[in-house]
Amino acid sequence: MLSALFRKPQTPEPTAIHESAAPPNPAAWPDSYRKELLDRVAEHGAVLVGGLDLRGAADVETAVRKVTDRPVRETEGFAPRETRGEGLYSSAVWPANQPMCMHHELSYARRCPGLLLFACLEPPTDGGATALADAAAVLDALPTALVERFEEEGWLLERSYNGEIGATLSQAFGTEDPGAVDAYCRTHAVETAWQPDGTLRTRQRRAAVVRHPVSGLRCWFNQIAFLNEWTMAPEVREFLIEEYGPNGLPFTTRYGGGDPVPRDVVERINAAYEGATVRRPWRAGDLMIVDNLRTAHSREAYTGPRDVLVAMAEPIDPVDPPSPDRPSRRTES
Repeated sequence: MLSALFRKPQTPEPTAIHESAAPPNPAAWPDSYRKELLDRVAEHGAVLVGGLDLRGAADVETAVRKVTDRPVRETEGFAPRETRGEGLYSSAVWPANQPMCMHHELSYARRCPGLLLFACLEPPTDGGATALADAAAVLDALPTALVERFEEEGWLLERSYNGEIGATLSQAFGTEDPGAVDAYCRTHAVETAWQPDGTLRTRQRRAAVVRHPVSGLRCWFNQIAFLNEWTMAPEVREFLIEEYGPNGLPFTTRYGGGDPVPRDVVERINAAYEGATVRRPWRAGDLMIVDNLRTAHSREAYTGPRDVLVAMAEPIDPVDPPSPDRPSRRTES
């Protein structure tokens, strides 16, 4: 079964397209099936292929290679992952009882995947869907003044690598050598500040709204809400501030000019995501292919086991943000 999860940005309802004639073993897919899949992703933002005989990482690798031959190696990840194969990872390590809010994978990186592939080997007992939200619909749902400010200033991501919460230096950069980390960060427009205790704090400014390189759609493309301190559970936020101080949180976000993003703005963004969200429970053997620019994704809380693998592919370079020093054209309301 091949299903589109979006018909168009204004109508984000699950819609079956057609029964796919593809065999359950991806190794037997004809070369023409790649084009069919990618055409559907380009048209709808995401497709779901069900009924596959995916029993392990090797089967998923085969399916991924049938869809794309341009893998992306994860760098700057915000949470640890296990490597499960060539270009294949576990889902990000995140507490099962806490949802992972809507985001676009590595939207804070200078080079990020244009395509994501999720494969379910074992569905959870309850919950755990990888929900999706159309980025163009989210943009349309946000207040004009808010969008204009983020378009003018971009957004800032601030991270602290304390070795205890979130990804370690080695997990994020593949090395703990300060010189190598600094070299990477200089190349990728990330500011570094090494602390007296040897920990690292980084800061990077990125565009919040980008135009899709193929469709031309303007998309809300960032992790402003997900990586903001106000999205954390209150008790977690209070503990982290007490432990590391307000400037030492594992991650938080700001307006591109440096102002904090208020709690009500974070809640407004998350509400826009919720209004554009579609969700389907995982079934063993499902393969979901997602346009990472056009479509945000989340992971809902769950119980029981859950084994969903992810591959990243088709690298793209999102547009650089404008200067935060540019005079504002906004009209405050």
